[in-house]
Parts: sequence; structure tokens; C-alpha cells
Amino acid sequence: MSNFPDYYVILGIPRTATTEEIRTAYKKESLRTHPDRLANATAAEKQKATERFQAVADAHFVLSDPERRKEYDSLYKSKKERTGDPSASANFFTNFANMFSGKGAEPAPENAERPDADYMFADVFDELLRPEVQNRAPWWAYLGAACGAGLGFIVANFPGLMVGAYAGNRLGAVRDAKGKAVATVFAELGNEQKAEIIKALAMKIFGPSGVL
Repeated sequence: MSNFPDYYVILGIPRTATTEEIRTAYKKESLRTHPDRLANATAAEKQKATERFQAVADAHFVLSDPERRKEYDSLYKSKKERTGDPSASANFFTNFANMFSGKGAEPAPENAERPDADYMFADVFDELLRPEVQNRAPWWAYLGAACGAGLGFIVANFPGLMVGAYAGNRLGAVRDAKGKAVATVFAELGNEQKAEIIKALAMKIFGPSGVL
């Protein structure tokens, strides 16, 4: 198989990288390649960024776990031709995902065992991402208030509007207080809000220069 993904190249790290260096590299590359920061991108540009973002997640998934990395490295040594092309990662998981779960050498179904890039991003950045998401989460309450007000006005004119707005706001606040997963709330935000959050994360980790 000549299309073997070089996850060390994809993350921009040497083969001697430590677990912490792998995690740091993942943070940098995931922030740089996250498709949601491209608010005004074309469909083709978004697709290319999504592919790269997924490959970065794949690389972190494989290299951050000692056992998976050991299995990957044994294959790595046997491959004369390797590539940093993100598209090769999907093919890798199609052919070798089973070796990570001890199911033998049979080819896996397409994308089997491939990590969820968005979930991994939220998981790795949870501590820093949570306050950024929460700062933008109250829109649920405002949306509830607006919807409740509209319905109340239809039913009982102005008095109904006031009651509906209060009830809608309370429902929105309850939803805010439910403690939804960061990944879920982040996914529901608009593209511009996501782009702002990603830039804020870059500032927190890499300083004013960021990585974007």
C-alpha cells in the first residue's frame, strides 16, 4: 500500500515525540485546520479543511495511545512510501482499523473505528472551550423568550406577550442549565461564533500571534 498516511508529518512532529508533544501538536493543527473558522469559505475549501481536520484527529487518535502507536509504528517501518496527504487517512482506517481492536487482519468496513473529529476537539479543549461556549450559550434563553413572546401575543395580545416572553425565557434558561455537552452546544452555534471561539482558543494557547 503506497498511500500510507504519515501521521508524524500530518502533526508536524518527529517520530521521537512524547505524548505531551503529540497533544500540543494536535492542539495547534486542529485549531489551524478547523473548518468552522472558515466562515466565508467555498464548499470546496470547506471540504478540504474538513478532510485535513479529520486527518489531524486520526493522527492524534493513533499516536496519543501507546498501544495504537506501537501497532502503527510497526506498520510505519514496513512502508517505503508514506504521505502527508490527509486523504490517505481514510484508506488507512478502512484497511487497518481492526488491528486497534484486536479483531484480526480482515479489512474493516469503510471509516470503521475512525474517531469523531468534532468530539475529540471538544474533549481535548474542554476546559478552555467550556467558558467560551457558555459565554455564547444564553442565546437559547433569548430565543425562548422571543418565541414565547410571539406565541403569547398571538393568543392574548400584549398581556399574553409579556407572559409568553417570561415563560419562554424560563424554558431557555432551563435548557442552558441542563449542562449540555460542550461539543453539543458548540455544534449548535453559528459559524461566526465558532470562528470567534476558535480564535479565542488560539490566543489562550499560543498567545497574541496565535496559529491562524
